[in-house]
Amino acid sequence: NAATPPLTTTMKYFLVSLCLLETFLHALAQCVPASEFQLEGDYLLGGLFNVHHDSDPVYHDRPEAIDCSSKPLVNSSYRRFQLMRFSVEEINNSTNLLPNVSLGYEIFDQCSDTRTFPGIFNLISDDLIQPGGEPHKNRSKIIAVVGATTSTQSLTVAPLFMMNLIPMVSYGSASSVFSRKQKFTSFLRTVPPNQVTTEVTVNILQHYNWRWVAFLYIDDDFGRDGLEMFIKRIKDTEICLAYTKGLNQYTDYSQIFKQIEAQRIGIIIVFAPEWAAEPLLVSAIRLNVTNKVWIAVNTWSLNKKLPKEKGIKNIGTVIGFSESEVTIPGFSDFIYSSRSLTHCENAELFFCNQACNCSSPNAEDVLAAEPTFNLYVYTAVYAIAHALHNALQCGSGRCNRNITVYPHIVLAELKKSNFTILNRSIRFDENGDPNYGSFSIVFWNQSGDAEVIGFNQLHPPFHFFINDSKIQWYTQGEVPTLPCSPECRTGYAKKYNGIHKCCFDCEMCPIGTYVNSTEDPYKCINCKETEWSAAGSTSCNLRVVEYIPFTDSGAILIMVGASALVGLTLAMSVLFAINYNTPVVRSAGGPMCFLILGCLSLCSLSIFFYFGKPTISFCILRFLPFILFYTVCLACFVVRSFQIVCIFKMAAKFPKLHSWWIKYHGQWLVITVAFVTQALFLLIGYTSSPPKPYDDISWYPDKIILGCDINLKASSGSVGLLLCLCSLCFIFSYIGKDLPKNYNEAKAITFCLLLLILTWIMFATVYILYRGKYIQTLNALAVLSSLYSFLLWYFFPKCFIIIFQSYKNTQEYFQGLIQNYTKTISQ
Repeated sequence: NAATPPLTTTMKYFLVSLCLLETFLHALAQCVPASEFQLEGDYLLGGLFNVHHDSDPVYHDRPEAIDCSSKPLVNSSYRRFQLMRFSVEEINNSTNLLPNVSLGYEIFDQCSDTRTFPGIFNLISDDLIQPGGEPHKNRSKIIAVVGATTSTQSLTVAPLFMMNLIPMVSYGSASSVFSRKQKFTSFLRTVPPNQVTTEVTVNILQHYNWRWVAFLYIDDDFGRDGLEMFIKRIKDTEICLAYTKGLNQYTDYSQIFKQIEAQRIGIIIVFAPEWAAEPLLVSAIRLNVTNKVWIAVNTWSLNKKLPKEKGIKNIGTVIGFSESEVTIPGFSDFIYSSRSLTHCENAELFFCNQACNCSSPNAEDVLAAEPTFNLYVYTAVYAIAHALHNALQCGSGRCNRNITVYPHIVLAELKKSNFTILNRSIRFDENGDPNYGSFSIVFWNQSGDAEVIGFNQLHPPFHFFINDSKIQWYTQGEVPTLPCSPECRTGYAKKYNGIHKCCFDCEMCPIGTYVNSTEDPYKCINCKETEWSAAGSTSCNLRVVEYIPFTDSGAILIMVGASALVGLTLAMSVLFAINYNTPVVRSAGGPMCFLILGCLSLCSLSIFFYFGKPTISFCILRFLPFILFYTVCLACFVVRSFQIVCIFKMAAKFPKLHSWWIKYHGQWLVITVAFVTQALFLLIGYTSSPPKPYDDISWYPDKIILGCDINLKASSGSVGLLLCLCSLCFIFSYIGKDLPKNYNEAKAITFCLLLLILTWIMFATVYILYRGKYIQTLNALAVLSSLYSFLLWYFFPKCFIIIFQSYKNTQEYFQGLIQNYTKTISQ
């Protein structure tokens, strides 16, 4: 245009300068990208990640902002941080979840437990809930928070979010305290709580029957809570907690391992995050700790660095559990794309949202980092997204953006979560804990990898499985036992020798007891009265019941003898009746002979009841006939002995006594009194405590000897009367020992009494030394001997005279004996 003035040289230089400045500013914009910690969106999520770890806090004497970038970078935490970014980007690109709605985030590097409040306050609205305020007038900057990582971090900041009911969905805070909804109303988590973690730990211990363990824990809220849960869980098990120690930056590892070796502990549970577990195992390698089984919890079991550490195989066998490892599609591509620097390879990339000076790790380091909690981060972001999706009433490809969404509305939808992601159904229970998932059981193999060898389903139906064949134990074969005390041999009970039930001595259970190792291995249990056991038994056997049956050969012989006695007494009675008026019969007692012979026959009835299985009637008839009728026999012999003495000695010295005795029939009076007295004693005794069947279990440990129990106190009167009669009889008969030789009834009675006494002394001696079943046979034999002593040694000689020496059975013969004796005593 001719009207346009030409450009001056100054103007040309100015235009060129503007072009150069535009080019420079464009290049600078390409070189310094936006912060990774922030993303604009329709709705903001808060994120709390300890990308850096403040392992050694420094004391400051004046206020000072924390420089997280100066702290060690934790690659695994940085990986989780990137996973949240990836999850949000994936949701924003989805046409099914939150269509036409974009999510943003503001993520904070929470490298310290106590000095990160400025960033936390920045996440929360300045317009906080006031007393009496309306909820709809208070709107937080964010609708929910993903985090925090550790229990201590969550405990520090959770009250700030709980106040406004801002949902906190933690992916790493496992302390049981967060299940208390009265205090942590809007807290949920995708990581299993410590109760579940300790349950899996105990499952592993019980699977291999390991009981003597050490528990090393991070000395913070997470670790102390884990210790408390573990102690509570093993309370009613055989597991003993031998040693515990909290781990921190000042821990003396050599002292820990000295204590473990001193207590012969072979199982070490490490309940700590990776930054606490790494120095512990490195110290174990350096201190040459060997032959241990290390149980890694889910916070460090997938560590990538330690399994490849030089000398790690020398410390023993490492097994543990972790979240089931799942490949998240697209995450690797996201990392590689976000790490690529197109124009500024030498420029520093600032990714911190605090005072920092740090460069991001490369893609390979991020992908190689420990994948612990990755799935939990991914699930937490998606849980919030689904809750927001429901709050906005999304459907048919659109969401209702006219609805004002408050954090407490998102919280209500979160509690009702029920969606599927990566083939997993996601739900929360009434405490905000995950109601889904499983743990993989892993083993650090020889290649330095965490090899999956089993699984533990965390929710019904519960299932636990380990493929033991995949584990290469440091013992090169069998599973290590590693007890405090070796297991007791069969039949031995455990006896505590300390404060722990796993440390014990072994004692053999004595005779009559047994040990049930499955129910109570610490107690020898007494067998029942009908059972027995040898020393060192694990069960009882039924005792053999023994008694003398009627078919026993000894019983048959004795019963034949008793029957023979009855026959002999009957024959003698007939013989005495035929020769009743002869001097021999009259000197033997006359009519009293028939009473004695009849009572001896009745006494023999008792013998038949010593055989067969004892009953109440058998026990009564075993003693009653013998005691009652033998009393009559003894009374007869007492009277007979007294009469002999009276006739030859006392008639001359005590004529009045002799005449009174003859006049009132004193002999029959004494016999009657003895009989009636004994009958009363027996009636009283048997009424108060009759004989009854008795199982004797004290003599033989493996037998029950059936017998009859006699109450000695109740029977004392009857036995005393028998002894009294026996003593009187012996005294009177002894006084008359010097009577005529062929007419000396007293000597015969004395000899019978001596046999009687000797018989029962022998039986009493045997009874003291022997209590077997044949004691009944011996008792019957003693009774039979007592009967035969009088029958053979008192009555049989008289029968012999009557039958074979009839010349001595004349009046003249007896008168001659008496005259000779009278002349002798008169001289």
